[in-house]
Amino acid sequence: MAFEGLTRRLQQVMKKIRGKGKVSEADIKEMMREIRLALLEADVALPVVKEFTLNVKKRAIGAEVLETLNPAQQIVKIVDEELTKTLGSETSELQKSLKIPTIIMMVGLQGVGKTTFAGKLAQHLIEKDKARPLMIAADVYRPAAVDQLKTLGKQLSVPVFDMGVDKSPVDIVRSGLALAREKKNDYVLIDTAGRLHIDEALMDELKQIKELVHPIEILLVVDAMSGQDAVNVAQSFNEQLKITGVVITKLDGDTRGGVALSIRSITGTAIKFASTGEKLTDLEIFHPDRMSSRILGMGDMLSLIEKAKREFDEKKTQKMTEKMRESTFDFNDFIDQLDQMSNMGPMEDLIKMIPGMNQMPNLDKVKVDSKDVVKKRAIILSMTPLEREKPDILTPSRRRRIAAGSGNTVVEVNKMIKSFNEAKKAMQMMMKGDMNKMLQGMGMEQMSNMPGVPNMGRKGNMPNPFGGGIKGKIGEFAMKSMMKRAQKQFKKKKKKR
Repeated sequence: MAFEGLTRRLQQVMKKIRGKGKVSEADIKEMMREIRLALLEADVALPVVKEFTLNVKKRAIGAEVLETLNPAQQIVKIVDEELTKTLGSETSELQKSLKIPTIIMMVGLQGVGKTTFAGKLAQHLIEKDKARPLMIAADVYRPAAVDQLKTLGKQLSVPVFDMGVDKSPVDIVRSGLALAREKKNDYVLIDTAGRLHIDEALMDELKQIKELVHPIEILLVVDAMSGQDAVNVAQSFNEQLKITGVVITKLDGDTRGGVALSIRSITGTAIKFASTGEKLTDLEIFHPDRMSSRILGMGDMLSLIEKAKREFDEKKTQKMTEKMRESTFDFNDFIDQLDQMSNMGPMEDLIKMIPGMNQMPNLDKVKVDSKDVVKKRAIILSMTPLEREKPDILTPSRRRRIAAGSGNTVVEVNKMIKSFNEAKKAMQMMMKGDMNKMLQGMGMEQMSNMPGVPNMGRKGNMPNPFGGGIKGKIGEFAMKSMMKRAQKQFKKKKKKR
């Protein structure tokens, strides 16, 4: 996550004022100094830092502390609201034309990920709207740009229009648009050419394409790793093309994330998407309020639920849940679970989206090696169908055969079987509403007792992991309601059976 440094610094700032019965003006000034340094270290533009800290200071000093909130919680609430405001306040959805096709132009410098984003956007539109997009390869200058887009199109089964690299981009776009209208494609995604730096020829070409197709969206793609340069680029493109939205790529990398906080304030243009990985599914709609919660270490349960809903097969998950309750969970289910979890992304990133878990000590050391998943799959696939269905029959001689067949040692096979048994036990504990026992079942006993880890209690009677006050009570109510709905749905389906 790009905001890890900023999150850590802001949490340290908030920790200093927790426990104070009263927060003085001197405490506020000290906190503002620390927040200012944290934002500058995160590469946030100086004008944005000044405006943000001034707004927080005004509200913190003049705010009346609500009866249900202690001073520290009131200040966290203020910082959260101001962060959300800086990031854009409300989620900005893609616009859609009244008549097909909806035309979207991707613009930006070379190497920021425009072509990859075009593929990700096509995938997003197919999943969300069951769209039939056409992609136009209008980047005739970068070597292999056309081939890259065609490869992405083949992966997605999305048509890509190109005329090679000898025609002008304007002519290519004109012909591609005519084909889209003929084939009745509902979206046209234009991958335009970039440059190493902004120049007059680039802008003239983009202006000609804009005048030709009248796109409803002009999305500027910027690289989160480019820092303040991205803000300058956004200003230049906005002045000449009037961009309608920004896409930030590589937000999952080791970046400071300041571009996300700067770009909205300086350009006034909404951030619409964040690219968070290399896979075509690694694209998130940018929600300012959720991103603010992540930055402050308060998790992002809504995004986690959406990610799970997108990646998990509903029928398989329901079947797995029933088998778990009936204690018939086997290796076939385990391998399905591993595959679906792998599709959601790195485990350490998912943990940080759970409220309270971001404050867990040594979280940066929690890593899940993707090679370990491959090894587990190889071991399971070396079993006979009967062995996969009945894990209890795995005698020492069978384990030796499985080890030889999968190219692993008996110790590694035993380790995988232990991992399966722990996962099975942990899931059964979670079904009963006991988060502490679930952590123990995963071999993470020490984590269940760590400060900052939500103590979920037993049988669903969980204390509030969302903190005190209004926001905390809303979070607790939402989580309890979600659990109750899930239990009711399961009982109904079981009765039908």
